[in-house]
Amino acid sequence: QVQLVESGGGLVQPGGSLRLSCTASGFTLADYAIGWFRQAPGKEREGVSCISSSLRNSEDSTYYADSVKGRFTISRDYTKNTVYLQMNSLKPDDTAVYYCARGTIASMRSRFYDSWGQGIQVTVSS
Repeated sequence: QVQLVESGGGLVQPGGSLRLSCTASGFTLADYAIGWFRQAPGKEREGVSCISSSLRNSEDSTYYADSVKGRFTISRDYTKNTVYLQMNSLKPDDTAVYYCARGTIASMRSRFYDSWGQGIQVTVSS
């Protein structure tokens, strides 16, 4: 059974950091791209970052939305079947429910992803 579980969310002050984890089970993480998406209240879901499958590339390729470039870093630990999203210099606009998803290609478009985690709340507020 394919499963993705997010962890590491919570409340943080502006300028602070959080590290989200996406732990996969039921499939081999290296065979798929993994994306992070977020959805704020009243807004559409948007792609935040994604990392390519090692099957398609000799090394991981990473992509970021313009709004998080230079602040967020995506990485993968194959031994733990986990993908991380390190979020630094957090802003109130980063407040949202964050989701990780399994994809066929590394893309910011949700239609390329077939399995999703349950989501985790990130709140940036003083």
